[in-house]
Amino acid sequence: MALAIKATNLSKAYQLGEIGTGTLSRDIERWIAKVRGKEDPFLKIGEANDRASKGTSDIVWSLKDIDFEVKEGDAVGLIGRNGAGKSTLLKLLSRVTSPTTGNFKVKGRIASLLEVGTGFHPELTGTENIYLNGAILGMRKNEIKRKFDEIVDFAGVERYVDTPVKRYSSGMYVRLAFAVAAHLESEILIVDEVLAVGDAEFQKKCLGKMGDISKGEGRTVLFVSHNMSSIASLCNKGIVLKNGQVQIQASANECINYYYNTDKSNDLSAQWLPKQDQVPDPVFSLKQASLVGADFNLINGGAADANSLLYLVIEGDVKELNPAMKIGYELLDQKENIIFSSLSTDCPVDTAPVIKLGMNKIVSEIPIKFLHPGRYVVRVHVSIHHHRWICNPRDNKVILNFELWKSDVPSQNTEESIGIINIDHNFVNTYL
Repeated sequence: MALAIKATNLSKAYQLGEIGTGTLSRDIERWIAKVRGKEDPFLKIGEANDRASKGTSDIVWSLKDIDFEVKEGDAVGLIGRNGAGKSTLLKLLSRVTSPTTGNFKVKGRIASLLEVGTGFHPELTGTENIYLNGAILGMRKNEIKRKFDEIVDFAGVERYVDTPVKRYSSGMYVRLAFAVAAHLESEILIVDEVLAVGDAEFQKKCLGKMGDISKGEGRTVLFVSHNMSSIASLCNKGIVLKNGQVQIQASANECINYYYNTDKSNDLSAQWLPKQDQVPDPVFSLKQASLVGADFNLINGGAADANSLLYLVIEGDVKELNPAMKIGYELLDQKENIIFSSLSTDCPVDTAPVIKLGMNKIVSEIPIKFLHPGRYVVRVHVSIHHHRWICNPRDNKVILNFELWKSDVPSQNTEESIGIINIDHNFVNTYL
């Protein structure tokens, strides 16, 4: 299959702080090197793009000597932490900015959705922006006209299509922008993590459309998202970036597993404690959340045996008693799929925990014997009337994670295991 994108030694350097080197002599040295067609002398002391550490140089390599190939019809998920270089790579491929060194070749036209309303003019109406974007992509007026009704219908903004887009909400903006990028007939579709602005129904619609584009129409898709479930369902290939360099290029599932098993931001943590400068909540102040074993000691190294017991212990100070208060947790797999959730109000009345004023310790057994070996996340949350979240499960502030294994299973390889739940069962012989 022919290549849609090929990158060779692709690099992008940025200067931190103010423009210029800081001294006139260095600025002149840089200018002379540029006139003579030589490399910028200050790029040699540039450093890798590790946003978490303070460097000694004001030159940072957002991307450094990366090589990769994308075949026509592939759906490729770009995976990595914030600052890994994903958006920079997409901007280079979209020709928003130019590479510092190296080069890339692209076969076909590219439609990009890098930010909400990319390429939209705020003073123009939705209709005018559809034609403007089409013209930028090299489409003829008749081609755009043929697709116009389909674009408007997909975006669901027919009532506002003759209104200037500066009056659109961010959700309406991204609806129309994605509809334009997906329906105009470009060979390559590039989507950065802008779909999170839309509602759940529209996100599902977009993922379905990108699947149709890749699998049905044979067009190439590059997709950036921190939602591993979306990447796993949409993409057949993946690229993991870290500090501006390619770590692995393989199938989407291999890349997701590599990212979760090697990225330091995903270290196992069986205990949560509040930060010293954290402002306590006036109603409920969470003091500690821990994952403990059958002996009620913290699980060793964040690893739990599925043949033993695992408990979640939540300790907090209730300062204002409210009968509508609910304390609970969600269990997720490493692709951020919610396996189940549990609240203190879910229990039968005779076994439900009694929440009282002052310090409370609530213990809940986590049913792990039905899970396959692997990594799991526990999100703790406390709510009142579903409206006022004290510990919101969506903001990832109170999270624990552990790795599950089985002492009676020689190999923990679960590549052939399908689904999340692992139920012991037997086939019954049937005699015909």
